[in-house]
Amino acid sequence: MNLSLRVADRLTMPPHIPAPYPMFASRRRLLAVVMLLLALAGCGKSGSDEAAGKTAAPPKAAGGPPGGMPVEVEVIVAGKSAVTMTQELPGRLAAVRTAQVRARVEGILEKRLFEEGSDVQEGATLSRIDTRNVQAALDAARADHAAARLNVERFRSLLALKAVSQQDLDLAEARLKQAEATLTRATIDVENASVPAPISGRIGRSLVTEGALVGRGEATPLAVIEQIDPIHVNFTQSASDALRLQQAIKAGKMRAAERGRVDVILEDGTLHARPGRIIFSDMAVDPTTGSVSLRAIVENPGRELLPGTFVRIRIPTAVAEDVIRLPQRAVQAGPMGQFVTIVGAEGKATVRPVKTMGMSGPDFVISDGLAGGEQVIVNGLQRARPGSAVRAVPLAAPSGPPKK
Repeated sequence: MNLSLRVADRLTMPPHIPAPYPMFASRRRLLAVVMLLLALAGCGKSGSDEAAGKTAAPPKAAGGPPGGMPVEVEVIVAGKSAVTMTQELPGRLAAVRTAQVRARVEGILEKRLFEEGSDVQEGATLSRIDTRNVQAALDAARADHAAARLNVERFRSLLALKAVSQQDLDLAEARLKQAEATLTRATIDVENASVPAPISGRIGRSLVTEGALVGRGEATPLAVIEQIDPIHVNFTQSASDALRLQQAIKAGKMRAAERGRVDVILEDGTLHARPGRIIFSDMAVDPTTGSVSLRAIVENPGRELLPGTFVRIRIPTAVAEDVIRLPQRAVQAGPMGQFVTIVGAEGKATVRPVKTMGMSGPDFVISDGLAGGEQVIVNGLQRARPGSAVRAVPLAAPSGPPKK
């Protein structure tokens, strides 16, 4: 920069060009100004480059967790054993007994004596119908019965005197039997005016309100009673699945399991506290669905199971020998199929392809891919990348939501 100023001062010295040529002096001054500006610009650029060189030094590596530090994962040791294979099938709950409460006599509904949604006992009075019509019919039947009985007694005394024939007495006795039948029917109608519960169970909502005319021409429905303790579960099983299972049992690959017990899985995935048992299996295959209908009965003392609810039925199908059983969350699926992540010999996460052959309760049954003794990662799979260092700890007892 000092050199530039000296050059500029020299260029701006008094010109030695004669006065008659002022044009050259102006050009010299203009050139001196341009040279001064260029010198200043060069000095600024050099300073900025030097400052940039100081501040634009390559950054140091960012800090983070120490490389190679193992992450903690929960593992289970794969061991071979005999497990009971199960199958989950969709089912629907149905009441063991269902009865419609109907008005069997004609009249005005006077009063409803039950609480909707409550439990009722067989024979309890549920509703009361106006009894005036049926009571009048009962009184008339009693009078006809009394007249017919007196007529028979009179004909018997006249028959002894030969005043009437045996045929007349037989006709009188027949009319007496008709009067007895009419009296019995009228008595039943009076009893039915107080509508009884045909079965014990839980009664639904009332279908008719007080003041309505019921029983005119048909038995008017008043309510529905359902018996839900115990309760039925209706479900179906594929005939092809049953055939494959039978073939595997015959080939010696599996052995038959006890098929009497069933477990009921509710809609939220929880297991019903009380197991059920199969009480019916259809002997024919439905040609439209290719399945066989089955029915199980389950105890329901707390009335948690309600008719019409969809559930899943878990039934035992067969017993498999020398297979490995793993929790569902330990088995993952990808484009190449199912796989598990194990802890390798060097303490690193290693992917191992596997094949499953079905379910045993909530767990997968492994048929191929594991020899037994491997430490299979169950919890912490998202942190255990393939090839990363891991620290295996035994799987803890389930006390909350599993780790991801």
